[in-house]
Amino acid sequence: MPPDRIQTDSTDDMPADARPMRLRELVCPYIHYLNTEPSIMLRLLRPSLLLALSLLSPLTQAEEGAFRFASRPVAMQKKPGAVWVEQPTRVLTATPDKADAINQYGGSLDWPAETASGFFRTQKIDGRWWLIDPEGRRFIQAGVASVTPMGNSATAKAALAAQFGDTAGWAQTTSAWLRDNGFNGAGAWSNSAFAKAEYRLPHARIVNFMGDYGKQRGGVRQVPGHLGYPENAIFVFDPEFPAFAKQYAEALAQEAANPWLIGWFSDNEMPLYDKTLDGFLRLPAEDHGGREARRWLAERQRRDTPDIAAITKDDRLAFVGHVYATYLRIVSTALRRADPHHLYLGSRLHSDELRNPQVWQAAGQYVDVVSVNFYRDWAPAASLLKDWEAWSGKPLMITEWYTKGEDSGLPNTTGAGWVVKTQADRGDHYQNFTLALLESTNVVGWHFFKYQDNDPAALNPEPSNIDANKGLVDVRYQPYAELVSRARRVNQHKYGLIRRFSAASRSAP
Repeated sequence: MPPDRIQTDSTDDMPADARPMRLRELVCPYIHYLNTEPSIMLRLLRPSLLLALSLLSPLTQAEEGAFRFASRPVAMQKKPGAVWVEQPTRVLTATPDKADAINQYGGSLDWPAETASGFFRTQKIDGRWWLIDPEGRRFIQAGVASVTPMGNSATAKAALAAQFGDTAGWAQTTSAWLRDNGFNGAGAWSNSAFAKAEYRLPHARIVNFMGDYGKQRGGVRQVPGHLGYPENAIFVFDPEFPAFAKQYAEALAQEAANPWLIGWFSDNEMPLYDKTLDGFLRLPAEDHGGREARRWLAERQRRDTPDIAAITKDDRLAFVGHVYATYLRIVSTALRRADPHHLYLGSRLHSDELRNPQVWQAAGQYVDVVSVNFYRDWAPAASLLKDWEAWSGKPLMITEWYTKGEDSGLPNTTGAGWVVKTQADRGDHYQNFTLALLESTNVVGWHFFKYQDNDPAALNPEPSNIDANKGLVDVRYQPYAELVSRARRVNQHKYGLIRRFSAASRSAP
């Protein structure tokens, strides 16, 4: 009898309902059957049948080296106690046997080299944006934010000492571990040790032009995730801010020759809300921001004094663009004077401004890469990614996103990410999210948030990082294996996936 059940090798960490049956696994049992079946009829037919099956051999090889995808539902909730909702989630079910060929920076060796500048830069090639690494290789960053020992409780300190000895030992081990899992860089709030070439981690650093100016000036406060300002009005129209920014940037010049530094973020999640104009207009009459808002509105309305009752939605969106363009002009001028070699990565947009073309147009004038912290959807929609490129004319990096697993034992009440049930679900979300980014033509990288879980026993934690499962590792530095293995599948094949998606796009009608 022909084989009625075909055994297939399970794919690593693949959900049972998403495992593919490879062509070779279908063909080989029948070849064996034809070679061993004693019937006269089959003996006569065997040469023809074996020839036909042999013709499938090239297809079999292609299947073995191909990317395969499946969709599975992942249950998520917006916060603990909320309704569970199933989200269709695209996952990888097969990848080529060999990982991408890369250089020391993590740039691809599968394309011809572009002009090498000795630093990271951007370039659009055949309709797709790339980072170009210091050696001239196309580069997509699969990075992690906040790669630093976060736990400061007795438990966390003891775990670090037991496993790594000290912070230097941690940095050496962790940089190698990240590279082994296909991560090629560190994002905001990462340990300063990674500025050294020996760790081979391209990194982006965050500095706080507006935040530190606000602390010096007075008036800012810590709110979950970022700083808060009076009436959500940043101090960008203060006449003292440009001089502060110039002096602040001069301290960054010491990194100007570092080839492992991709570039600079300036501030994080500033308030650029649709009603920013209303907040500025509520400021005291003597406040520089309040005066500028009234001057701007009166000029826009072509009146001697502004008519606040006549403000339109277009007025509000345009004023946010005016605020942001002023900020970016001041900061970019200071940054480029102090450090002309590295990229300006913007200020990590996150809220209403994601759908405000005026903000993106301002970014397009002054930044090299627009940075976005994205928590609004299961993954950025292709149409939204296209809008962002059309509005700004610049490439994009997603600099925060994550899910939190119920199986971690943490309450998960703080932070903006979704709650899912397991670490496998977190890994499937990682794949779904990053596949959407690789399929786009304007995303040049991502920074998963973050390296380590929140430490519930930590001293003086930031209010959005108290009790949540955000990390690749827990507070005792133990990796979440199911999350990491799924992330590795994408990370190690990101350049091949871009080729796959590009080919599919070209062949689409």
